[in-house]
This record gives sequence, C-alpha cells and structure tokens, in this order.
Amino acid sequence: MSAQGPTLPRWLAAPALGWLGVFFFVPLLVVFLISFAARGTYGGVTWTFTGANYAALADPLYLRIYARSLALAALTTAFCLLLGYPLAYYIARQPARRQAAWLVLVMVPFWTNFLVRTYAWIFILRTEGLLNTVLLDLHLITDPVEILYSDTAILIGLIYGYLPFMVFPLYATLSRLDPSLVEAAWDLYARPWAVFWRVMLPLTRPGVMAGCILVFVPALGAFITPDLLGGARTMMVGNLIQHEFLVVRDWPLGAAASFVLMGMVVLGVAAYMRVERMRQSS
Repeated sequence: MSAQGPTLPRWLAAPALGWLGVFFFVPLLVVFLISFAARGTYGGVTWTFTGANYAALADPLYLRIYARSLALAALTTAFCLLLGYPLAYYIARQPARRQAAWLVLVMVPFWTNFLVRTYAWIFILRTEGLLNTVLLDLHLITDPVEILYSDTAILIGLIYGYLPFMVFPLYATLSRLDPSLVEAAWDLYARPWAVFWRVMLPLTRPGVMAGCILVFVPALGAFITPDLLGGARTMMVGNLIQHEFLVVRDWPLGAAASFVLMGMVVLGVAAYMRVERMRQSS
C-alpha cells in the first residue's frame, strides 16, 4: 500500500480504454485518413494521398469562418463568465436547502431538448416575436428590431445554451472558498475590486478555467445554434463541416476542417496547461 492509498490493478481501466479505442480513436483515425484523400466525382472518397484539402482551408473565405467562430466562442465564454460568476457566488452563499433549489433551477433547461429550446429563441427574437412585442408595447422602440439571423442572435443563443456549463464548476469552487479569507481582506480595508482580484479570483481560478474550457470548446464547434438563429447569413466552423459532409459531400475537405478545428482546441488547452504549470512552479 502506498502513502496515497491502495494501488489498484491496471486492468480496471481496460474496459474504458477499450471503449475509447473502438468508438473514439478508431473513427478519429479514419477521419484523419479521409482528410488526406480526394473527393470522388459524385461525392465519396478517392484514396489518393494529397494535402490539397488543408491547403484549401487557407482560402480567405474559410479563414473568415474560423475567425468568426473564434470571436463568437470567445465572446460567449466572456459573457458566460460575467453572468455566471455572480450567480455561482450567490448560490454558494445560500443555505444548503436554497442551494439545492437554485441548482435545480440552473439545470431546468437541460430537461428540454436543445433543439426545442433553440426554436423557442426564434419565436422570441423574430420581428413579430415576444421581445419586439414587449418593447413596442412599452414604447421603448418605434420599429421592430431585427435581431434574428445575425451574429447577435447566435451570441444570445450560445450564451443561453452554455451558461450552466460555467455556473456549475464556479459553484463547485466557490462553495469550498473559506469565507474567513474574504472577511480578512475586508478587515484590512481592501477595496471591493481588490478583494475580488487579489483574494477570490486566485482562489477560484481552477473553477474559472474549467468553466471557460467547458464553454469555449463546444461553442467553437456549435452548428445547431448558428444554423437556426444565424440562418444563411452566418456560418461557423460547425456549419462548414456539416455543409461539406452532408450537402456538398466533400468528405475529405470536411474531415480536414474538423482536424483543423481539433488542432486549434488542443493547442489552446495545451497552452493553458503550460501557462498554469509555469504559474504554479514560479
């Protein structure tokens, strides 16, 4: 028995590793090989090794799609953090019974299909929808505001869809935060911003980073929300991949776009882990 506890046999991980190997790594390898193939005359794959698919993604059209996806994903993460941190802090400071009730309320959207919830936003944001009706009745606007089928509508849908993924890790970290540390900062006459920046944020950094990753990664590859709320005017990487596979039937280019997206995510996570190790070692 080691100092950290009993040593478990390695074969306990075999079922999970086998499942990942068959249903994740093998399909991933197949898609990787397809990304170096060529498109057939009538769709499909011609097994001719070429790097033209990755070279084609350097076209300004595709670069704009990747840039738009990165921008929307980053904005989604930032707004989810700005909205989720105060909410998670409020929940963590409630009595135990109220905490459970608030967490249930945060989870309520998951009880409804994501596609149905996205369609609901169409009825809210369209020209004759609920939002414009309320604003017109309150005489806050004179003409309906065109929000649907724009980047703003996509951003609203992404924030709504992924906000709980930010709240839960923040709540888990804030609930373990020792209140006496915050009280000590107040006793030392620290300003509110200093209390947050020098005490709370460093202590809750793991929850912040976990929430940012949980929001940024799926937002970067989202395709249902941009497809329904953005319409034909806005395309993100997820829509590009879906379009290449199912509409154009250019599987090699779609596979290449998938791996470029995956590479961006992996490099971003690796950079974060490296910075975090350097911060901890300093």
